[in-house]
Amino acid sequence: IIISLLIVIPFRMFVAQPFIVSGASMEPTFFTGDYLIIDELSYRIRGPKRGEVIILRVQNNPVFYIKRVIGLPNEKIEIKGNKVYVFDKENKNSYQIKENYLSEYETYPDDYFELKNNEYLVLGDNRPKSFDSRQFGPIQKKNITGKVFLRLWPLTSIGFAGQAN
Repeated sequence: IIISLLIVIPFRMFVAQPFIVSGASMEPTFFTGDYLIIDELSYRIRGPKRGEVIILRVQNNPVFYIKRVIGLPNEKIEIKGNKVYVFDKENKNSYQIKENYLSEYETYPDDYFELKNNEYLVLGDNRPKSFDSRQFGPIQKKNITGKVFLRLWPLTSIGFAGQAN
């Protein structure tokens, strides 16, 4: 039992942990009751990538949230006309982010974000029902717990949860 605890406890604290989805903010990607495994190790090696689904906390709030990474550090992001745009490094041109994971949800209100070093813009996939960076602002890397790695429940949806298409 002691040997098992010496293996299981550090693994759960530093490598992976379970997460149960609560709320409609990530529909149709994840639904209330989905049982996920969170990879806590990857972001110790590298930063989040656009399109990855992450688990985070907002400042000192003890509640965990599940959201998708939309904006990366030092980027400028504009929400305009229900679409999300990223400005290139020279800030002269922008391109629309392809969000194939969205169905017909609208992204509003129009807004503009200038992300600093170690800041990320996160949005839910169900934009009208998501409490995300449009309300609480960009999040810092230190507030990210990890990325969604695996869905274990429901059984009909078991599989790895990779980056968005």
